[in-house]
Amino acid sequence: MAANESQVIYWDASAVLSVLFDDKHSPEAQHWAMKDVVHLISTLAYVETYAVIARIEREGVLARVLIEAVTEGLEQGPWRRLHLSPDWNFVQPLSVKWRLRGADLWHLATAKRIQSQLPELCLLTFDARLEKAAQGEDMAIG
Repeated sequence: MAANESQVIYWDASAVLSVLFDDKHSPEAQHWAMKDVVHLISTLAYVETYAVIARIEREGVLARVLIEAVTEGLEQGPWRRLHLSPDWNFVQPLSVKWRLRGADLWHLATAKRIQSQLPELCLLTFDARLEKAAQGEDMAIG
């Protein structure tokens, strides 16, 4: 299903990171970030993103000034922070149905919970397994 301007976009960490760091998905992520829609980021995606930023800083991959710019980008981005966890009833069936890592299962189950209230939800991810699972759950994907 194609995204439209009335959508709510749930961003996983792979999508957020593609806005903050230049990679092959950055043009698409930037495109989505510029859309005038509701952008949601979960506590998990926020934590996962900061873990990557901290690792990059520890490894000295980027200068401190660039780390500060990336951090500011995360804090000032279009995202509204969610304090929401998966519906416990979704986790077990989804875990059996889809081969996902724990964090991706968490994102899928949380997105399904949101979708039950906001059917226009679109999941934005650049993780192939999570994207396939979201499509299999009749979720619009970015």
